[in-house]
Amino acid sequence: LISVSYCLLFAAQRHVLTYMEDAVSQLLENREDISQYGIARFFTEYFNSVRQGTHILFREFSFVQATPHNRASFLRTFWRCFRTVGKNGGKYSSICCYLLTAQEYHCLLQLLCPDFPMELTQKAARIVLMDDAMDCLMSFSDFLFAFQIQFYYSEFLESVAAIYQDLLAGKNPNTVIVPTSSSGQHRQRQLPNDCSPLDGVEASLFYQCLESLCDRSKYSCPPSALVKEMLSSAQRLTFYGFLMALAKDQGINRALGALPDKGDLFLDPAMDQELEKLVAQVSRLSVSGPTSSSRDTTNLPVRNSPRINSPWKPLHHRRKMDAESEGSNEETDSSEN
Repeated sequence: LISVSYCLLFAAQRHVLTYMEDAVSQLLENREDISQYGIARFFTEYFNSVRQGTHILFREFSFVQATPHNRASFLRTFWRCFRTVGKNGGKYSSICCYLLTAQEYHCLLQLLCPDFPMELTQKAARIVLMDDAMDCLMSFSDFLFAFQIQFYYSEFLESVAAIYQDLLAGKNPNTVIVPTSSSGQHRQRQLPNDCSPLDGVEASLFYQCLESLCDRSKYSCPPSALVKEMLSSAQRLTFYGFLMALAKDQGINRALGALPDKGDLFLDPAMDQELEKLVAQVSRLSVSGPTSSSRDTTNLPVRNSPRINSPWKPLHHRRKMDAESEGSNEETDSSEN
């Protein structure tokens, strides 16, 4: 009960109802198996899995995206499971040697979440590719960091897309506070009507809208201070340019806390130790297996069965034999004698 209380205290930090409802649902679905070792142990193991981030494995997408902790856990699990996609010559490096398409990355995502929507994978791929060429190849690191932004901040990015389109149309979706000495009055700022979509929007105005969005949004948003710093050096930017900047910003990556820095993306000492243990166990089994089986069969009688040739022969072998028989019948006759 003490351990259950500890796990409940952890879950109570945020979204406690989500985890409690899911735990009860799991309890009812597996009540026959759970009755063998008790409800207290079940809740202990469930909330321990929530704390460790393994509770999202093979779950439905509605649960995987239900909380920020679930999303971060899914990102971390995807990275740890498939980071060897970037393995280069047996050593982990920041240079990926394997390039995959959006469809192939989606297949990897479905191994962890069978009903993961293709739409999210395509949106992440567009951040990298900047267009609709979904059959182009992407490195694991490029896709992973773009996918992190699209998956974790999906609701935020939908609102950002709407704001961007309004700004392109010459409308300001927010009332901008213009700092003055005393009045502090509100007024609207409009973009020039001749603004081209290829030029993007004014970065400072775009940030003001994003800051207002972050203040009132109930969904997860990147830290506004980091966004401001990221946009401070730009005068204008496009929507996908903004998404790419988010994906590449290591400060935002650290604030989210699901993935390591890009330079350490293919390093996971704890997982490597576990893999080495598994490889060693498999090696021992493969070495000891034939030996033990040979010992068991030493006392069995040996039977020399006649060798039976297979009637099937490869096509090229048949043609060779036919040519030889047509060209030298004498040798064939002598061999038969």
